[in-house]
Amino acid sequence: MAKILSRYELQQADDLKTLDLEEKNLNYLSHKELLEIIQCKIEETKSDNVSIDCLKSLEEQLKTALSITRARKAELTMEFVRSLQEKEKLLREENQLLTSQLTKVPSMKKSRETEDARAMSPENSSRNKPPETLLLLK
Repeated sequence: MAKILSRYELQQADDLKTLDLEEKNLNYLSHKELLEIIQCKIEETKSDNVSIDCLKSLEEQLKTALSITRARKAELTMEFVRSLQEKEKLLREENQLLTSQLTKVPSMKKSRETEDARAMSPENSSRNKPPETLLLLK
């Protein structure tokens, strides 16, 4: 029970971090815009016109964008794994069904062959049996 609670707490903390990152992301620029601004700032840095605070702010935005991207990638990967597990489960069930059908087919075939052999046996043949008649006259 303690393991379950600790896993739940870790998951809850991760969810809260993700929500916090998503809220921060709303205040920031899109990834493409951010990269364009950083590229411009880096080019400006060559001429030493960019402040340290501006670069720190951009770094924070980059870290947040990276965290959000990683969280989304992990989420998509987990969804993909779950779908593969579901497909695997369905394929296993189908395999079991087909296997059970396969085991039934030979036994049905053997029983038919046995019935055919009995029907063809001389004691069941109508050629060797005398015709059944009713004794009407006595």
